[in-house]
Amino acid sequence: MQNNQFGFNITGTAGIPIVIEASTNLARPDWIALQTLTLTNGSFFFSEPMQPNNPGRFYRISSP
Repeated sequence: MQNNQFGFNITGTAGIPIVIEASTNLARPDWIALQTLTLTNGSFFFSEPMQPNNPGRFYRISSP
């Protein structure tokens, strides 16, 4: 977390398509797709502005 941004690195095999999703409740997850991309050179840095209305936000990576 830096400058009101939250982010993390994703690494894996180059050319793999992924979807970054978020949910605010793991007991009743309603996953929302935030970004769809292909891992270029095997890595990607995901970031988004802090979500003050969602103090608990969970992320996952899936395939499209």
